[in-house]
Amino acid sequence: MSTVRSAVKIDRDERAPPRERILAVAADLFYRNGIRGVGVEAIAEAAGTNKMTLYRHFDSKDDLVAEYLRRLASQANSAWDRRATRFPDDPRAQLRAWLTEMVEHIGATDDRGCALANAAVELPEPGHPARRVVEEFKTAQRERLIALCAAAGLNEPDMLADELFLLLEGARVTAQCMGRERLGDRLVRMGETMISAHEPKKR
Repeated sequence: MSTVRSAVKIDRDERAPPRERILAVAADLFYRNGIRGVGVEAIAEAAGTNKMTLYRHFDSKDDLVAEYLRRLASQANSAWDRRATRFPDDPRAQLRAWLTEMVEHIGATDDRGCALANAAVELPEPGHPARRVVEEFKTAQRERLIALCAAAGLNEPDMLADELFLLLEGARVTAQCMGRERLGDRLVRMGETMISAHEPKKR
């Protein structure tokens, strides 16, 4: 799974179209203050517009939240593509690059965890449009990680994918509650140990 953090990378310049400005400031506010803690009035004001304009582009706050999360999911998907381009035909290198990037995200002082995971906690309603975005994204990311582990020739790729995911999810909570000191080095070592444990047995 990819860690999706911080705001959508959208131009916040006043010359940007209102829809893009609204998305940019909403992403920043949602990530820093929580989805439930930010109202449409605050978003409209920060975007230099008004509620009428916001509702002209988004039917509701839920619709805005869903689009914010879709943008983040798209960025995470692009990261997988970049790794594939950087390490063509080398799934093991792509897997290690993913692990390294995730550790860097978790170790960043401004990191508040995966924005999509945070949204899932805030939005427990199964039918919420934004929650559907989260569930579809997480499922697709798990499948992608499993496929990568399988392509790398590692045993039980589905189990390894889940082990790595649980490791990093736990690390995000640890970083928020207990600090980040030495966390990165330990995560890399633990992740590498997990990967090595799934190496095919030599005969």
